[in-house]
Amino acid sequence: MCCLLAIVLIVLFFSDSQATELRIGLIPEQNVFDQVARYRPLEDYIKKKIGMNIKFTMLSRYGNIIEHFTNRGLDGAFWGSFTGAMAITKLGIEPVARPVSRDGSSTYHGYIFVRKDSNIRNVADMRGKIIAFVERATTAGYIFPIAYFRENGARDINTYFKEYYFTGSHDVAIRAVLSGQADVGTTINTIFNQLARADRRIEKELMILAKSPRVPANALGIRKTLDPEVERRLRDALLGIDREPDGKKILQRFGAIRFIPTVKEDYKPVFDIARRAGIDVENYVYINE
Repeated sequence: MCCLLAIVLIVLFFSDSQATELRIGLIPEQNVFDQVARYRPLEDYIKKKIGMNIKFTMLSRYGNIIEHFTNRGLDGAFWGSFTGAMAITKLGIEPVARPVSRDGSSTYHGYIFVRKDSNIRNVADMRGKIIAFVERATTAGYIFPIAYFRENGARDINTYFKEYYFTGSHDVAIRAVLSGQADVGTTINTIFNQLARADRRIEKELMILAKSPRVPANALGIRKTLDPEVERRLRDALLGIDREPDGKKILQRFGAIRFIPTVKEDYKPVFDIARRAGIDVENYVYINE
């Protein structure tokens, strides 16, 4: 029995360490075509630096990333802050690195926003209105708003709002309020600011009513059983990208200036927001109905 177990462990080790392809999941933070275009140069860069084929896979929904990580045999993913917290809790994921944006921040805020001409200025004014969330598995697009509403008199969104729905991505939530399809919206500040630079109506017509505490930007997290040498190469490729001429060009297109190390303790603010929202991360039902 001992010999058989040893043989199995040896086979598993070598099949992992000699894997020919790494599979990395991406969440649909924005329009999938824009998201793929943003990550594709980074994918090509990492492939060259680590000497292995690497495939970035766009997933259809935020929450699906937990199931697909196992079902599709993913080796890692660029997790959102809440999906990252869930992955740490449910899957034992090891965070590796996250980007620092051009403004020098490696964190982000969640926003709750309305149209300026809506006369909505607080949660009390939102009663009976239509709200556009992003996904149940997002800090900015759902978890923080739920915490904020609970603390400001709206403990049951099913009865407090006339209607609520999920847009699936942050950019669609912003457009929903801008176009009048929803009265209240939730989003991440990075996408809000990005769209505002391209469309002046966003800053002119929309108003931010609430802002979440800072939480970690989307970070690469890997399965705990990944070969340590492959993990080291991945880590070195990301953390050293800003020191390479080609890497600087990749970062510019990615919208970042460098990557920094990320650890489990960085997700404490996320767990705190979830607690405020009344959410038990380990047992949370996070897939939209």
